[in-house]
Amino acid sequence: MKYNKLKPIYKSIINLKAFFLKKGYVLAIMLMVLLSCSDFIEVDPPKNILVSETVFDDSATVESALASVYYNLREYGIVGYGLSADMGIYADELDYYASNSHDLSVYLHSMTPINSKVANYWKNAYKLIYAVNDIIKGVDDSKALGADEKATFKGQALFMRAYLHFVLANIYGDVPLVTTTDYQTNNTIGRTAANEVYDAIIADLTLAVSLLDSSDPTGERVIPNKAAGNALLARVYLYTENWEMAEATASLLIDGFELETDLSKVFLKESTETIWQFKSDPADTRNTHEANQFIIQAIPGNRYSLSNALLNSFEEGDLRYDDWIGSFTSADGLTTLYFPYKYKALLSEVESLEYTIVFRLAEQYLIRAEARAQQGDMAGAQEDLNRIRSRAGLDDTPATSKASLLDAILHERFVELFTEQGHRWFDLKRSGKAGEILGSVKPNWKSTDVFWPIPESELEINPNLLPQNKGY
Repeated sequence: MKYNKLKPIYKSIINLKAFFLKKGYVLAIMLMVLLSCSDFIEVDPPKNILVSETVFDDSATVESALASVYYNLREYGIVGYGLSADMGIYADELDYYASNSHDLSVYLHSMTPINSKVANYWKNAYKLIYAVNDIIKGVDDSKALGADEKATFKGQALFMRAYLHFVLANIYGDVPLVTTTDYQTNNTIGRTAANEVYDAIIADLTLAVSLLDSSDPTGERVIPNKAAGNALLARVYLYTENWEMAEATASLLIDGFELETDLSKVFLKESTETIWQFKSDPADTRNTHEANQFIIQAIPGNRYSLSNALLNSFEEGDLRYDDWIGSFTSADGLTTLYFPYKYKALLSEVESLEYTIVFRLAEQYLIRAEARAQQGDMAGAQEDLNRIRSRAGLDDTPATSKASLLDAILHERFVELFTEQGHRWFDLKRSGKAGEILGSVKPNWKSTDVFWPIPESELEINPNLLPQNKGY
């Protein structure tokens, strides 16, 4: 994630590093990025709490700190390809064929609190929350940054804090709401009720949207701006059943972006409907991890394939089936498996053709459709739903009642947003249909599976996180 605008600052970052080492300061996570976003100094608290205010005297250094957060999210965080794969096998999108015991327990719904996936999602998320809290505090306290710079940097950090808490709350339920860099406080903090976490998320996003600029300084939609903040805000309003605000916020994006008419271009880096995406690493001329992990190139040897539940959900004539699904047949001709083919360029491609999309316009149409249906605006809900269906080559929805429209929208989200950022699992959970749908395809399904367990390692360190989630 080496943005063009950051290239001139690498030399100054190296000089800053030398300055701090000379002065005896310990750099925090904000100076993770040195020569490229691939090279990091990883310093865990409490070692990184001694940070000179001089770090925030230079806008380039703060830009580097934020770039490191985006890089970590793409490579190691709880947003990106990991979320798409893990939530895909946890729901009914993907089948799993490899032998990793931790992945198998996710797929088979036999997870325990010592599962490494459980621990890594939690640890990586809170590490980044600590980092953005550090950025927020440093920016607020800085006497060198200009007002516009402060607004932009703080807006980005608030957006990331909101997004991280959003995903945590959807995976674990009640989670710690961390808004400080006080290590002693964070090490003994208890869990906050999910509804209060959502209130804090909305507050962070509302402030972030007010601070962020509408422009796209990179021209590639790889740095969160006002549109990215509104995209997450619309989703949060939908999840919290604030239908009126979900409709209004989604409308802002529908009015400001253009739906890509050609399905083969939706996941290219220049797609007109992309709101925010993770840039591939130009140092390695890489494309997306999604393509590399989902495209089947050998049987055996694949980890994932699309489930029959998903394949059978496509209507006859759905162009998404033709363009977004690929297949591979084994050498003996006996086995054919299907895979997500939204991202088509492998990491070995010479040029980065695709970036990992986090928010795109099609979701906003489906958010507004659901919000309108919930408010009794059936015609408006049909109109939005039909925009997505029409692009896929399908006739208008036959659904007319509120109940049938909501079912149709949930179905449309399944075939439109499959293997993207955990949408399917989160939709099943929030709609109350997880047991109804997964009970027949997951033999070990339990009603308590709507939340993952709190990592055992975290409970041992901080007993204030007790009690453990039910069922574990």
